[in-house]
Amino acid sequence: MAAPQQQQQAPSQAPPPGPPLTLQAGPGPQPQLQTQAAAQAQAQAQAAAQAQAQDFDPVQRYKMLIPQLKESLQNLMKIAAQNLVQNTNIDNGQKSNDGVVQRFDKSLEEFYALCDQLELCLRLAYECLSQSFDSTKHSPNLVPTATKPDAVQTESLPYTQYLSMIKSQISCAKDIHNALLECSNKITGKIPAQGGP
Repeated sequence: MAAPQQQQQAPSQAPPPGPPLTLQAGPGPQPQLQTQAAAQAQAQAQAAAQAQAQDFDPVQRYKMLIPQLKESLQNLMKIAAQNLVQNTNIDNGQKSNDGVVQRFDKSLEEFYALCDQLELCLRLAYECLSQSFDSTKHSPNLVPTATKPDAVQTESLPYTQYLSMIKSQISCAKDIHNALLECSNKITGKIPAQGGP
């Protein structure tokens, strides 16, 4: 009879049937994790945008390439010195124990590639600067708005002068268009229709 009593006591000690109990985290930590993940994603997006902006900005690209150029020049001089020492030892009939020396032409090629990239960056920066100067020189000045009469600048044009400048620019563009059209007709041998625009 002792055995049935033990069997009856064993089921009472087992956990009740049903879905297993799981520990759930409270509502506090989950929003923190979400905000941290969102902040990390935003930081990554900003870093990617900044890197992309640096790729398009020739001045930033130039600043990034200068340390690489210095390192490449130091490496080039070191390899040139090693090759010079090795060639001198070979000319004097001595064997060099330095082992394999790096190739000078590869390091020189790397140096020239960085110089070419720097030259392209400088040319692009110069083009951007000259285009900015031309834009400020040839574009019309601001027209004062009626909503902000206090903010009128001294270099702003009155509306009548602005209109005359725009009309002259339109007539100049039409003249260029007509000249190009006439030139293309002469090249192709077409005769323009009489009474055309």
